[in-house]
Parts: sequence; C-alpha cells; structure tokens
Amino acid sequence: MQFEWRLSVAFALALCGAMIAQVVESRAQETASTDEEKPYKIAEDGTVDWPTFSGFRRFNSICHTCHGPDGVGSTFAPALVESLKRLNYEQFTEIVVNGKTEVNTAVQKKMPAFGTDPNVMCYLDDIYAYLKARSDGAVGRGRPAKHADKPPEAAEAENACMGN
Repeated sequence: MQFEWRLSVAFALALCGAMIAQVVESRAQETASTDEEKPYKIAEDGTVDWPTFSGFRRFNSICHTCHGPDGVGSTFAPALVESLKRLNYEQFTEIVVNGKTEVNTAVQKKMPAFGTDPNVMCYLDDIYAYLKARSDGAVGRGRPAKHADKPPEAAEAENACMGN
C-alpha cells in the first residue's frame, strides 16, 4: 500500500514537472517572438515597405491555398497570423524549409518542405515580414493600398536567387 502511494506521488510530481516545463517553453517562445526586431516598416500614411508588399504578393501566390486569404487559416492549415504571435523567425524558417508533420488521433497536419522551391526561398524574408505585420495588426486584410517602390538591391537579389 505504501509503495503504491509513493508511486502515485512520484507520478504526480513527474506530471507536474512536465506541465511546468511546457509552460516555461511556451512563455520562452512568446518572449522570443515579441523581443525580435520588426521585419517590416510601415509609414504613418500606411505605405508598406517593399519587402512587406513583396511578401503579400508571394504569400498570395503560394501559401494562401492552404493557409487561407491573408493568413487567417483554413479547415486544414493553421492561421499564420496567430502562429506568428508565438513563433520567431528561426522557428518559422525551420517549418517552411523542412516542413512539419503532426499526426495523431486528434490531429492530422502535414506541411510540405519548401526548402528547394526558389519561389518560396528567394522571398522567405519577405513572406515572414508580411505575415509578421499581419500578426502584429500592423497590416490589415487585403492588398496594402500603398507600397514603396522596388529598390535596385531587391531586384538584384531576386535575379541572383532565381538564376537570372
């Protein structure tokens, strides 16, 4: 009887420890995503910088099919505007490059890896800037009304990445 009681206490302590570790990890992720520098710039008149506008365009050509218009999610892919409230740049990149699989009796999520797709990888920073701006509430739904012109450096980087 005493052995069973000790076993129960040990199990309860282990369970509590696991729950605490999960909360700590979750809070660390939240802190990491809120401490990073904003990857987008939006002028007072609402003009978005080129990377954010480019990210809008790229998201809507590739990612919206699964993640819904403006990153609000769908029946089979999460709302990225919510995900980026807890994911930092490195975590976002890891998932996009390598994909993600979460399959169990309650969930069946499978995101393909885009690490070899230049239409995603050449614009990964731009896509992140757009989604982070959406997640932070800095950019609303739909096409940004005003955007900065494409700088020569962006054109050069695009040509180099795409092999032009």
